Amino acid sequence: MRCAGVREQAVGYARVVRDTDLYAQILGVRDPWTVSEVHLDMPAKRVEVTLEHRAGAALHCPECGATCPGYDAKPRRWRHLDTCQFETMLIADVPRSNCPEHGPLQVTVPWAEAGSRFTALFEALVIDWLREASLSGVARQVRITWDEADGIQTRAVRRGRARRERRPPTRIGVDETSFQKRHEYVTVVIDQVAGDVVHVADDRKRASLETYLAGHSVEERAAVETVAMDMHQPYIQAVKATIPLAALKICFDKFHVASHLGQAVDRVRREENRALLEEGDGRLKRTKYLWLTHPANLTDERWASFAKLRESALRTARAWAIKELAMELWRYRSHAGGARAWKRWLGWALRSRLDPVIRVARMIRAHQLGILNAMVHGVTNARSEGINAKIQWIKYTSRGFRNRERFRDAIYFHLGGLDLYPAGITR
Repeated sequence: MRCAGVREQAVGYARVVRDTDLYAQILGVRDPWTVSEVHLDMPAKRVEVTLEHRAGAALHCPECGATCPGYDAKPRRWRHLDTCQFETMLIADVPRSNCPEHGPLQVTVPWAEAGSRFTALFEALVIDWLREASLSGVARQVRITWDEADGIQTRAVRRGRARRERRPPTRIGVDETSFQKRHEYVTVVIDQVAGDVVHVADDRKRASLETYLAGHSVEERAAVETVAMDMHQPYIQAVKATIPLAALKICFDKFHVASHLGQAVDRVRREENRALLEEGDGRLKRTKYLWLTHPANLTDERWASFAKLRESALRTARAWAIKELAMELWRYRSHAGGARAWKRWLGWALRSRLDPVIRVARMIRAHQLGILNAMVHGVTNARSEGINAKIQWIKYTSRGFRNRERFRDAIYFHLGGLDLYPAGITR
């Protein structure tokens, strides 16, 4: 009986050693830290791993790295990755160093970042989940609170932005996107080459963009090659105030020119349709999208049926022809050739006697240099428009945002191209 008891005690000791060694390797724990105990709580379905700091080991100030005497130790707990679906907690009394310059501060631990209640590996798992699902959905799946999931996302964005190079992109895109109803907006600055969001600011005022651009050196701003945007005057003023030779770098996107011309065609159509209906002529009824759809997107059948209308003497047909010719001008790749082509187009549009078209033509004439810049550089704001669509999807899946700070963090998290993981974690 005595031998059996000794054998059972030895087996139990071997099991403890294996467990502690296993978790030490999984956690990457090295001297001066050791795993001293692994406790399985079956009723709570929890594994508790206790770690100890070697007595007498040198302590270092987390601020300056200086070797310091100890001050005291504080008990801490961290949620770790589950063990066979059992919630796993790390427990340790973490020493505080007594730095002559910075005072008592808790030393850093190798398995978690300062101030976090989760291990780095657990935060990395949550970050991966958050890329795929909403905060509330992830919180339910990993059994943490919504606020804890939000805290992990917020820390990820802060560390990612701190790691990012401050230099502005050489090709910038600027767009606005709605934050909430009631015409509340944020300004989004995009790296047109990488396709990443580099800055998000409140409102769509001049200061929203100017503050970001002015925060870089003159040399960095001079290296900017193009700034693609719509014809929003506050943005234009901000770029002209901060970017050297801005007049040659501002590019007005073809998409926005097409949008304005499309609206002009539709206004002409509505006015003409009302007049025709009074005379009993219903030719323009239910034709709105024929005039607004790009010809390449019409089926052969619809294009053929559209022929009689577009080749007619209708005012709408003339407005449509003016719009389509404007879209053809974007093939020019020189300022001189493009300027001559736009001059001819402007002559036709301004003499068209179509008020909506004339208003857009005047706007194009006032912003012609920016349009020519876009043509010469081959710049579009397509990336910005794509980012805008993704932002709206983020807003939809999150069921909206109560404050701008969380909205900004969500944009940076999903679209910022940031290195979000805690130090030492790579994917």
